[in-house]
Amino acid sequence: MKNKKTLALLVASAAFALPALAQSSSKAELPAVQRAVHVCASCHGDEGRSKDKLAPSLAGQMREYTIRQLKDFRSQARSETDIQAYMWGISALLTDEQIEGLADYYAAQKPAAPKSRNPKLEAAGKELFFKGVPDKGVRDCASCHGDQAEGAAGFPRLAGLHPDYVYRQLRAFRTPLRPHGVLMKNETQALTETQLRELAAYVGSR
Repeated sequence: MKNKKTLALLVASAAFALPALAQSSSKAELPAVQRAVHVCASCHGDEGRSKDKLAPSLAGQMREYTIRQLKDFRSQARSETDIQAYMWGISALLTDEQIEGLADYYAAQKPAAPKSRNPKLEAAGKELFFKGVPDKGVRDCASCHGDQAEGAAGFPRLAGLHPDYVYRQLRAFRTPLRPHGVLMKNETQALTETQLRELAAYVGSR
């Protein structure tokens, strides 16, 4: 009788422990995801902190945004010519589970420390970031991307991305190469090339 009671207690304890274990586990820990992380590091840097101005840092990026971008690459909806061939090929090999695991992994990584490159451009970009250009219908960037350009839900983290990369993406939104992001298409059309560079400089310094 005593043994039966002990067994019952053990089973009950395990039943309570299992949900907690399931909740704490992350798809980022899956072997297939860790192998993908190793491949991604060749361009995006260890733990997603890129040293290549052509490849964005992924550390601290919003989970939902990463998932959407990888699926856009996999479906070939994103087609910027400078990254098209490589990202189409890599993303075609990813399952939904791997994509979610990669998003979990990078969202949990600590971004690199802020780095100022061009204080004059950054100062002008800060003005645009927080005030927009009301007379042209351009809203402030902070309302979607956060006061520290840290991102929010589906809106990406911009802080710490290399200014050259951000500038190229802002210009890409003016074209059919990035079909999603209707809001960004409207905003970028109203900005000058100089203003695009100023914004890119500011967020890159955060």
